[in-house]
Amino acid sequence: MLNIVLFGPPGAGKGTQSEKLIAEYQLMHLSTGDILRGEIAAGTALGLEAKKLMDAGSLVPDEVVIGMISSKLDQNKNADGFIFDGFPRTVKQAEALDKLLAQKNTSITMMLALEVNDEELTKRLLFRGKFSGRADDQNEEIIRNRIKEYNNKTAPLKSYYSAQSKFQSVNGVGTVDEIFSNLRGKIATVK
Repeated sequence: MLNIVLFGPPGAGKGTQSEKLIAEYQLMHLSTGDILRGEIAAGTALGLEAKKLMDAGSLVPDEVVIGMISSKLDQNKNADGFIFDGFPRTVKQAEALDKLLAQKNTSITMMLALEVNDEELTKRLLFRGKFSGRADDQNEEIIRNRIKEYNNKTAPLKSYYSAQSKFQSVNGVGTVDEIFSNLRGKIATVK
């Protein structure tokens, strides 16, 4: 089973690249952002709380996200593997995910990290905000808060997965196809 954590700050291109990886390797996509947006669209209590947090650039509580992931794994037991997009975001979440996957007799194969500088990310997100309709993509202050939150809380995951020899860095600037080719090259080292 190929289980990949696709990692990178908001605007790094995770959504675009995850679509290509899913098609190439027949993986199930576990995007916490998509799951949460589905809850928001459905108007559930979880969705309303998540919207309030996301609009402020804050993260949704770990227990909620782990529960959603466990449910999705159980619904897709025959998958060739999973691509985790937007989770884990902290070392605590990575430890919880490792524990959850061990209970399901699998593990993370590798973390692929898309590296993009903060100014490029801000530019990309402001541009995306013109079309996405997402409030958190239209306000530069919120965007910078999201990037700061990523840098403070999420970047330590590089050390966590490096200690397991699972961390792979990929330049997230270039054409979509160039970046995808680099991602495929990293995956080839473990397949």
